[in-house]
Amino acid sequence: MLGEKELIKLFPDFAELIQPSGIDLALEEVFIQKSSGSLIDNEKNLPNIESLDGPIYTLKSKTAYLATIDRKIKIPKGYAMLYKPRSTLLRSFVSVQTAVGDPGFIGTLMFLIYNHGDYDYKIKKGDRIAQGVVFEVKGSGEYSGSYQEK
Repeated sequence: MLGEKELIKLFPDFAELIQPSGIDLALEEVFIQKSSGSLIDNEKNLPNIESLDGPIYTLKSKTAYLATIDRKIKIPKGYAMLYKPRSTLLRSFVSVQTAVGDPGFIGTLMFLIYNHGDYDYKIKKGDRIAQGVVFEVKGSGEYSGSYQEK
């Protein structure tokens, strides 16, 4: 796992968000699902989504949302990023579910947010919702999937 000195060198666009062992990731926009989706034989049929009015978002109880981060990220070749929720959200019964950031990925991060609680939860654009933890990956290729540069 990389520390703050290495992270500042690799991710200068996130310098003000770097912590001792990761990079804080700030909320940009929240979306709600508007149609079904599917994944059959590896063919992606993503659901339609609709942006909610912000900059303050109300996450309803027992409801899932998608959220974007406030800037694109570029993960250098030879490194991978794991994303973990901020502890304040977990202590508020709100989870952030993520995937792995592969070496060479460039684009906008999108995470699933779920309010497990019995009450609505408010969150504002710019609030830090997750932390990216960076690891060196030896012998890796680069990401070339369908979400590159999105």
